[in-house]
Parts: sequence; C-alpha cells; structure tokens
Amino acid sequence: MFNQVWRWAGRYRTTDKNLGRPWPQVPESVRQLCEDAAFWIEHQTYAWDELGARVHHRLVSIHPFANGNGRHARLLTDVLLQSHGVPLFTWGSETMVETEKTREAYLTALRAADGQDLGPLMAFVRS
Repeated sequence: MFNQVWRWAGRYRTTDKNLGRPWPQVPESVRQLCEDAAFWIEHQTYAWDELGARVHHRLVSIHPFANGNGRHARLLTDVLLQSHGVPLFTWGSETMVETEKTREAYLTALRAADGQDLGPLMAFVRS
C-alpha cells in the first residue's frame, strides 16, 4: 500500500500533533481499539453502521500517523465492514458533489462525534 510513497509511511508518529493522543500512547490506543472492536463484534454490542462509525472516529481521534489518518481510518473501516459482509459506507459520495463540501461535512460530523454525538457521522457515512 505504501511502497515508496514516504519513508515514514505506515509507521506510527513519533511526535505530538495538534490532534490525537500523545505519541507514546498511540500503539496502546490502537491495540485497545482493536480489542474493543473485536468485543463489540463478538457480543453484537452495536449495529454495524454504529460499530463502523465508532471504530472510524476512534481511529481518527488517536491520529496514529503523521499524515493520512482519515484515509487510513476510512480504508480500515471499509475492510472491517466488507470482511463481515456489510455494505461499504459511501462516505458522503451519494449526496455531496463538491469535494470541499464533502470534506467540511465529514469534519463537522467528526467534531460532533468528539462531543459524543455520533448521529451526524452515521448519517454522513451512508449519504
């Protein structure tokens, strides 16, 4: 996936950013997210759309890489859904035509999820 894109691609960040967990917490935070997701799946804690939105938001909020965190989190969420036979999210492509409009709607939905309101993100992922 990363080939010769960037020398650091695929490696966890080693500096703090204005977003995300402090860099030393990144590996443990990602591991905990994976364990939580496995538990949620095994115990059918959430419907698939909510589970996907939660996994996506949490991975973005961890911000494990220096760049590409949103793309990585969308890809991982798509792989998770597809591996369980769930239709992939549309990530705003059904109703949003303009790239900037789509990005703003995505960021607004993520900010709402930061405040514990998953509704806008769940609507966005299927719009």
